[in-house]
Amino acid sequence: MRRKDRKPLPILEKVEIIDAGSEGKAIAKVDEMVIFVSHAVPGDIADLQVTRKKSSYMEAKAVFIHKPSEHRVDAVCQHFGTCGGCKWQSMSYSAQLHYKQKQVYDNLKRLGKVELPETTPILGSKETYFYRNKLEYTFSNKRWMTEEEIASNAEFKNKDALGFHIPKMFDKILDIETCYLQPEPSNEIRNEIRKFAIENEYSFYDIRNHEGFLRNVIIRNTSTGEWMVILSVFQDDDEKIKALLDHLDATFPQITALLYVVNPKKNDTIFDLEVITYKGNGFITEEMEGLKFKISAKSFYQTNSEQAYELYKITRDFAQIEPHHTIYDLYTGTGTIANFIASKAKKVVGIEFVEAAIEDAKINSSLNNISNTMFFAGDMKDVLNDDFIKEHGKPEVIITDPPRAGMHQDVVEKILEIHPERIVYVSCNPATQARDLAIFDSKYTVEKVQPVDM
Repeated sequence: MRRKDRKPLPILEKVEIIDAGSEGKAIAKVDEMVIFVSHAVPGDIADLQVTRKKSSYMEAKAVFIHKPSEHRVDAVCQHFGTCGGCKWQSMSYSAQLHYKQKQVYDNLKRLGKVELPETTPILGSKETYFYRNKLEYTFSNKRWMTEEEIASNAEFKNKDALGFHIPKMFDKILDIETCYLQPEPSNEIRNEIRKFAIENEYSFYDIRNHEGFLRNVIIRNTSTGEWMVILSVFQDDDEKIKALLDHLDATFPQITALLYVVNPKKNDTIFDLEVITYKGNGFITEEMEGLKFKISAKSFYQTNSEQAYELYKITRDFAQIEPHHTIYDLYTGTGTIANFIASKAKKVVGIEFVEAAIEDAKINSSLNNISNTMFFAGDMKDVLNDDFIKEHGKPEVIITDPPRAGMHQDVVEKILEIHPERIVYVSCNPATQARDLAIFDSKYTVEKVQPVDM
């Protein structure tokens, strides 16, 4: 049976962009139909090419700007619009903060349906470029070709790339020349790795056929000036690994931790693999209020170090800790918050699923001569039970900082059963936070809301 040809999707002319939504999309309305628009800024008057049409909404991209918004600015990055990283780079930072704050409030009010106090103005970042302390790049033998390259009809013999994934395309990588997210020598390191690999005929990974040598590289740094590079390869080829890492070591004396991992799996995660220290200590160290925090290859740490400090100060302030308090720090990670607040409390108990992170948390306490912390690894809904609370004491305050998915309902209900005096909920996803707050609403009221731009 012959498939019917689909009708071409329309272009909507001179549409006003009225709002900003999640994931970098702007919002328009035509005949009461909501349209999620990429490459647009609230206030733009633009022609929109519809890319997807559903019964209740459409998706589109702005193809021509008739009248630019007062919030529109020139993007500094040559990859903007193709790379999926900085979706709002064409919007002024003050406008970004406005819409981020609005997004937090709208999610909590619309999804959580709870009474909210007046939201404190969002705490913006002093640095809007070169602020990240971690980036992960992917190798691919199928470089994404830009529209300009395709239009040139030129023949490109080398299609190797080291960069970021094209949004919604798992096997296409945009080759990155300059990224404005992490300070130098991040770009220099990445570009030197690509240059060395091509010159020495190292094969770049083919994600569809699962072949090739180079897979990923992670670059991390701290405010203390330490740098970590983690190379992920598909096969254990000692000669190639040694040649590349020796070259990096000689070229970049700033690198204080040089590591690699052999990943023969079909996915890129390294949490279940051995990370081998080639040179250096195997970790880097961050500092905050005189405390030192060890960051290993698998450790989670907030990607904006300066804003992390501001976030932790707010968390400590909201917790209103007193010397006799027992604090539970749920989803503690490497114990950064737990150790940061420990001097104010009688005892801090941290729980985290990742065992390696818990080991780092214990080391961080030892490193700072902190003796009133305890850390436990396991699934939160299994660890946080009656026997655990009986052994370690009922907390006056619970601080929770879950992943984007939020908390398991069993955990929320257990917290309600424990009924601490205060809960401080740190979240990177206001939608799932709102869902959890709706359950907490049976026993708690929201007293303070403080958005922080990370």
